[in-house]
Amino acid sequence: MIDGVKIKKLKIIPDERGRLMEILRCDDDIFENFGQVYVTTAKPGVVKAWHYHKLQDDHFTCLMGKVKVALFDARKDSKTYGEINDFVMSLDDPFVLKIPKGVYHGFKGIADIESMVLNVPTKSYNYDNPDELRVDAFDKDIGYDWGK
Repeated sequence: MIDGVKIKKLKIIPDERGRLMEILRCDDDIFENFGQVYVTTAKPGVVKAWHYHKLQDDHFTCLMGKVKVALFDARKDSKTYGEINDFVMSLDDPFVLKIPKGVYHGFKGIADIESMVLNVPTKSYNYDNPDELRVDAFDKDIGYDWGK
């Protein structure tokens, strides 16, 4: 696995009224800092990639549908430089995926419905100077096949 990537398995607690799922707590091993919370969606077959951050880590959880999340380690000083990981995220096997700064990431909606991902980054979005560097989803230098 890419250096610094961490997974926290989640537990869904059902009862007659519905379900509860804790996602991220300040006393979790993977928690560093709170920046903000937001959700992003992808329609079926849509790829939202690649980007990375210089200052923040991300914490992804899929809340609805199913996504394939891909990571590419572009950190030249990393022992896993050039490595690619991918993960399928859904409520069938819920987890938080910690994506460290400097690691390119993106996801593809692979459900028949619009998929929703919750992110808890360690920094707030800076509208005047965004900490977001983008590369085309099908960039040949990364060479990831988003497939079906």
